[in-house]
Amino acid sequence: MNYIDGYILAVSTTSREAYRIMAEKMAHVFKKYGVLNVIENWGDDVPEGKLTSFTMAVQREESKSIVFSWVTWPSRAVRDEAWKIVMQDPIMQNDEMSKLFDGKRMIFGGFQTIVEV
Repeated sequence: MNYIDGYILAVSTTSREAYRIMAEKMAHVFKKYGVLNVIENWGDDVPEGKLTSFTMAVQREESKSIVFSWVTWPSRAVRDEAWKIVMQDPIMQNDEMSKLFDGKRMIFGGFQTIVEV
């Protein structure tokens, strides 16, 4: 089964197109190192929670929108090796991402696929 890296972050609503362009560039970098697909989603119907929510999780400010995304790898082994290389790629070393979102508020993790229909 595939392996998924998932993440949630908050991006300034006015930076939607800049984020989309940056995410597309990143997707091409990931594809070079074995990613099967990259899915980037801009929040459209993300309710506020009383106890938990996407917005609470990333401490979203009113001027920001939620991004919910995942990257599909063929296996965890491919992902683990690729991340070592991806982190050295020049796109990961520039300030473009830090201008678009606060990485300290990003939530991310790796997930084993257990059902795929």
